[in-house]
Amino acid sequence: MSEPNTLRINDVDYVRADSIKATEGDIKIVVLDRGFVYVGNVSFDGDFVVVHNARNIRCWGTTKGLGELVNGPLPNTRIDTVGTVKSPLRALISLIDVDQSKWK
Repeated sequence: MSEPNTLRINDVDYVRADSIKATEGDIKIVVLDRGFVYVGNVSFDGDFVVVHNARNIRCWGTTKGLGELVNGPLPNTRIDTVGTVKSPLRALISLIDVDQSKWK
């Protein structure tokens, strides 16, 4: 008999920790103020976040929010190549780890 990957308690699904794929790496979704969202190789340079090989996520194409893109773009996701983006850290809202293989 196989073991379940999720457990539902009070209408909340809990996922087995060993079933989550590793998301370590420098590719991340970068959310900046004023609604800018990028995905690319993230590094830090003093007071700046730098996104190399950046792609602007112009249209998420999701039904449940930005987190759906952790496992790669969806069919309705619209992405534009922009090169390198350097933004002040004060403009950084969040960094989201992604499945590295799905965003190469």
